[in-house]
Order: sequence, then structure tokens, then C-alpha cells
Amino acid sequence: MMSSLLVGVGLTGFGWIISSFTPVVTKIINQMIKTTGINLPVVDTGWQTSALASFHSTVGISFFIVGLILEIILFLIGYTKVFFPTNLWQNWGFMIWGTVAYTVTHNFWLSLGLSIFMMLYILMVAEIQADRWSDYYKISNGTTSALHNMENAVPAIILDPLWNLFGFNKIHLTPEVLKKRLGVFGEPTFIGAILGIIIGLLGNISRLSSLDAWGQILTFGVQLAGVMTIFPLVAHLFGSAFKPLTDEITEHYIRKNTGKTTESDAIKSKKRWFLAVDDGVGYGESATIISGVILIPIIVILAFILPGNKTIPVVDLVSIPFMIESMVAVYRGNILKILCTATIWLGIGLYASSYMAPMYSASVSQYGVAATTGAALIVSFNVMARPLNALIFAAWVSGNPLWIGLTIVIYGFFQILLRTRRPQIWAYLKKMSDKNKPDYVNVVKKEQTSNRTI
Repeated sequence: MMSSLLVGVGLTGFGWIISSFTPVVTKIINQMIKTTGINLPVVDTGWQTSALASFHSTVGISFFIVGLILEIILFLIGYTKVFFPTNLWQNWGFMIWGTVAYTVTHNFWLSLGLSIFMMLYILMVAEIQADRWSDYYKISNGTTSALHNMENAVPAIILDPLWNLFGFNKIHLTPEVLKKRLGVFGEPTFIGAILGIIIGLLGNISRLSSLDAWGQILTFGVQLAGVMTIFPLVAHLFGSAFKPLTDEITEHYIRKNTGKTTESDAIKSKKRWFLAVDDGVGYGESATIISGVILIPIIVILAFILPGNKTIPVVDLVSIPFMIESMVAVYRGNILKILCTATIWLGIGLYASSYMAPMYSASVSQYGVAATTGAALIVSFNVMARPLNALIFAAWVSGNPLWIGLTIVIYGFFQILLRTRRPQIWAYLKKMSDKNKPDYVNVVKKEQTSNRTI
């Protein structure tokens, strides 16, 4: 009962902060766009349009029922270690892709099949990174499995060896190190104020001689500092709501079944499973929100300079911390790696959302979700700026059995690999994650000394 109450309190807190912050940051971004002269035909109107359209469509509602049943069955038979129904709301992420596919193909079964396939592949990716997410965000045996979050784990894992080759793991740009080296200047509150002033300057670059402009700049600095300060407190409260449940999983499936409690044994345990929690738990974590805010002007600049891009992100820019949680977990809060991977992947995502925009606009219009911007085309940057999802979508809506079959074969290969090599995969990701620790060299030396002693 207490967990349920705290979940409600946490979600209410998130709603208050985001609903207050979104119009403020959107106003600054619109000013920045006006100042730079960006004029792109596809406007980001936020993820809310996706959710509304999903629940208005026949394919969406059908998946909501069929998907829920499948998620429960797949968990009970051990096909997946992630219990998704505890995060039932996030099913809209799968529903919207099926909804858009139906608008394009008018094929109900193919569209429903696409939503189911998206669910299967995301559950697989969620399980691959679950140990890292649980460890980093301090939610024992908890993970997020939202579609808009999980896709980013793929480039994070692939690019990690490259970043280490460049020595990024030795550049310890994490909130803890910043706080230790910079003192009060490394606190999220102060960083938020500085970032707020920088973004405010970019939004008022053409009218810096105006007192009103400087009032807005300084006000936004304080507002962003407030978000950076308050959000972690609400996130901690929200995370504590799931703690009794996730701790019970730890107690029952590790301590009682294996008699061991070490991290190594948790990785090897065949009985371990994860509770899907809302990704709001990680939004306010320091590395997550700092990286997300830094990425706001970066993404706007990319939208302006990338040739052939048609999308201008606006409303969903405030959702970037949600979009990068899996990257943050894989990189153990290494902000440099997060920014590099997110810049590349979300940059490609601009092209994905430009490709999806005509189909997305037709879909949300068909299901009664009107665009409030007056733009010819709309999109949700949070939902559609997904290169891998867009690639899968293109394969399925083509109706070509070879392309659809290829996506299934690739999924089957990695699913078998996960089923047979899960402990090794988790151990590898832990090893790569540990390389971002400031004392990684000392940890390795201790392990080598211990091995020689044995």
C-alpha cells in the first residue's frame, strides 16, 4: 500500500515539475529557433500526441490487450527475465508504431505483428542492460523497458569499445568527480544555473541590449537550477516506492535460492528477474539530467546544420533525459561518452523522424489528434527519432517477406545468444562499465593480486 501511494506521489511530483518547466524551456527554444532563422517543415509537438493516437486506434487497443497477455505469459514461461506489466502504461510506445503502420498499409495483422515484434526485441534489449540499469540507478532488480529508452542501449554498447580506445573512460566526467574537484561549482544546482544562463543567452542572442532579455536569461538560470535540485529529490522518492518490491525479489531469488549475495553471484543466478519500473525513476539522476540539458542546444544546432534534415525538435527536448537513461547506465554516468553517443544517435534520429513525419502526421490526424502548431507535418522527437525502430518499421511496412524475415532472423540470433550467454553478457557489460570508475586501475590491481594469491 505504501509503495502504491509513493508511486502516485512521485508521478504527481514529476507531472508538476515537467508541466511547469516545459512551457518555459519551449519558449526559450522557440526564441533560439527564431533567432537562428531555422525554418523546417516538420515540427515536434511532443510524445503526448503518440499516446493519444495509440489509444484511439483499433491496432493500438488490440495490442494493449494482446500485448499484456503475451508479456505475462513470456515472463511466466521464463522467455524473458523482465516483468513488463508493472509498467503497463509504457505499452503505448509499441502501440504507436503499429498504429502508424496500419495508416500506411491498412493491414491489421501486419501492423499488430509489428507492435508485437517491437515488444519482443525491446524486452530482449531491456534484459541485456537490466543489470547495468539496476546497478547504476540503485533500484535492486529493477529496470526500465520503455521503447523510447531501450533502443539507445544498442549504440551505447556498440560504441563503448571505440570510446575506450580514444581514452574517454580515463576522462572521469561524472557528477561525483565534478563535485569532488569543483566543490560547490560541481553541484547539480550550480551546473543547472550555468546551463540555464547559456541556453538563455542563445535564446536572446539578438536582444542582449534589452533589460527584459537579461531578466529572462537570469530567471531561466534559476528555474533550471531549481529543476536540477528538486528533480533528484522527487526521483529518489519515486525510486523508494519500488524498493520494497525489488528488495523482495533480491531476498527471495538470490539469498534464498543461491544462498549468496555477491554481485558476481547475482549475475550468474538463473532465478534472477527484474521488475519494470517507470523511467521517471532515472530522469532526475544527476548525470542523466545534466547530460540531457547539455544536449538541448546540441540537438537544435544539429537540426540546423545537418543536410537533408526536415525536423526541428521543440516540445520533446525536455524529454531527452528519458531518452538517454540506458546510455547513462551502460556508461556509469560518464558524461563525455553519453554526449558523444547521444549526439551521433539522435543526429541520425533527426533523419528517422523526418522520414516518419508524413506517415506519423497522417496517423495522428486520422485518430483525431490535431496539430496545435499549424505546421504541415508534425512528429514526436522522443518517439520517432529512433534509427533502429524506423529501420524495423520500414522493413515491415514494405510487406516484403524477405525484409520482415531478416528482422526476425536477426532478433532470433541475439535472443538465442542472450538465452545461452546471459551471465557472460552481463559480466562483459559490468567490466566495461567499471572502466569508467576513477579508481578502475586500483580495482584491476587488487583483482590481479587476489588471483595470484589464489
